[in-house]
Amino acid sequence: MARIVVIGAGLGAMAAAARLAIAGHTVTVYERTSTYGGAVGRFERDGFAFDTGPGLLHLPAVYRDLFVKTGKKPLEECVGLTQVDPAARHVFADGTRVDLPNASRAGTVAALEAALGAGAGERWGDFLTRAREAWDRTRRPLLEEPQPADRTALASAPYPALKPGFLRRPTTTLAQVGARELRDPRLIALLDSYAEAYGFPASAAPASAAVLPYMEQTFGSWYTAGGIRALADAVYERCRERRVEFVFGAAVDELLTEDGRAVGVRLASGETVGADHVVAGAPVPSLHRERVLPWDRADERPPFAHGSTGRLTVLLALRGGREDGAAHRTVVHGDGDRPGVTVLRPGDPALRPDAEHESVTVSTLVDLEREEDMAVLADRTVKAAGRAVPGLAERLLWREVRTPEDVRAATGAAEIPGPALAGAAGTYLPAANLSPVPGLYFAGGWSHPGGGLAHAGMSGALVAGLIVEGAEFRGSR
Repeated sequence: MARIVVIGAGLGAMAAAARLAIAGHTVTVYERTSTYGGAVGRFERDGFAFDTGPGLLHLPAVYRDLFVKTGKKPLEECVGLTQVDPAARHVFADGTRVDLPNASRAGTVAALEAALGAGAGERWGDFLTRAREAWDRTRRPLLEEPQPADRTALASAPYPALKPGFLRRPTTTLAQVGARELRDPRLIALLDSYAEAYGFPASAAPASAAVLPYMEQTFGSWYTAGGIRALADAVYERCRERRVEFVFGAAVDELLTEDGRAVGVRLASGETVGADHVVAGAPVPSLHRERVLPWDRADERPPFAHGSTGRLTVLLALRGGREDGAAHRTVVHGDGDRPGVTVLRPGDPALRPDAEHESVTVSTLVDLEREEDMAVLADRTVKAAGRAVPGLAERLLWREVRTPEDVRAATGAAEIPGPALAGAAGTYLPAANLSPVPGLYFAGGWSHPGGGLAHAGMSGALVAGLIVEGAEFRGSR
């Protein structure tokens, strides 16, 4: 069987490693930091604990499939997995509040109708019908199959026209979807928030981003007991059970090639490691910036980057217990052109010293091309979060600010890798799993099918399929 080197121990890379190991290959993971998980990190202090990356899981079927295919214990025996209900509470700029139920289209329509007025729920329901059509058109090529060499079909917009025939009005951006179909500024803000959750400014996102609210409202939002970091723990342990070897504190400095094919890596220590296949799970942009990969030929496509959006996160340690009726996730919508603030209040006993304290995480998008005082932005973000957390200012014991530069130091990239989206001439398609260098594959949020926990897991499955089955591989089933 083959010797396989994996660069980085993020979720996508580990998902590929476990699948490759169960297929009989010898797999070694080289991680530059002291731990696994990539963006799925954890911060602990004074008995408080926080997820420093994603706070919820969507499409848990991706990880259920991983655990079924790589061992005897299913996912639910390895982590405590529960649906979050309500899926989210939304606090709009005008003070209107609405709780959206988990994985219930009828419940969502009814909640919007009651909170926003007659017709609001119906308009959102009609929008979801069109979003489903876009999902049906793109689900398999964007999620379940390797990215095709000819990306022409994915470059065109899959979102259906509002009117049929000669009166059709093509919709190319998410902003147009909101303006034409939703009209109510609160519904538009709701739509925008789903794109912003993945790092897409709504003004620039293609209309195909409509699949993001469809996906979440159809398949639900899930939480793992102990925080999402527990999912990374479980995947790491599954890899170890499959005898995947991990080497921490081992940065990869260079991809080694011979006759144009990847044959191993050179570590920062100077050691060279031979391999039949190399899986790069580190952020593709960082691999190029640090010259690990030889990406200087005119026929090689540069790494995917849909923009320059990062995330500022503030971890809050609060005195006082979580009140009855508190929502796990609240989106406090911005006023004007400022992005909203997401407030996560898990209410998980594992994340707090005792019942008289609470761990809260608040975050907002940051334009990396715009100079901002991070301390001022953190103050503004926490103040906005006060609309979701009663008495927040008086309850605050301490806070920990994580800027996009902190994220870069921890993961290799400050930008948020969004999921692959069709349309916009292919601008929102990430790097293909099969790289232009034979023997080199990309896994993780910076490769097909893009960012997000579920998408990263899918990328691992695709890479494993390409290595195990070769050119005959047609996608996950």
